[in-house]
Amino acid sequence: MKKILSSKFFDRGVLAVCPELLGKYLVINRGWKEVWFMITEIEAYDGQEDLACHARFGKTDRNAVMFGHPEHWYVYLCYGMYWMLNIVTGPWKHPSAILIRAVKSSTLKGTPSFIKEDKLDGPGKITKNLWIDKRFNWKKADKKSWLRIEDRWVIVKRYKTDKRIGVDYAGRWAKKKWRFILVNSQ
Repeated sequence: MKKILSSKFFDRGVLAVCPELLGKYLVINRGWKEVWFMITEIEAYDGQEDLACHARFGKTDRNAVMFGHPEHWYVYLCYGMYWMLNIVTGPWKHPSAILIRAVKSSTLKGTPSFIKEDKLDGPGKITKNLWIDKRFNWKKADKKSWLRIEDRWVIVKRYKTDKRIGVDYAGRWAKKKWRFILVNSQ
């Protein structure tokens, strides 16, 4: 049994959503084929006070989706070469999002030939292998956009937290343990 996560799931504080997002499935339709990967690592970015968050300098054309309604994709280009996939969370007008850092496949059986690995470790690797780019930015995470997150009733037994990656510029905010990593599930 599977259920697409709704805006109700994402319409909470980012730190409340993060632990519950681990073990959920990132699902994308590629032509006639549906491909799914379990979310195993994510990072939280929470509002203008979070100096690692893109919203720290206020609303811009690039980050405007973060100030909108939850359950929308925030996809941006990093270093001019890697697309980063984020899901917007939290109350409307409070800019917060979750970066999807790593996913793994339950099985490669029946997956399209463009998927070469059972684990996509790194946000750039995820978007490259799943052909996710700016076309998904501002789209709602549902069947219409071909990219969604589903609950497939995996029980997360244990996860750990650690510092976020690549945000050393953020001072004390770089030390926050807002990276969530799945350790064990059932």
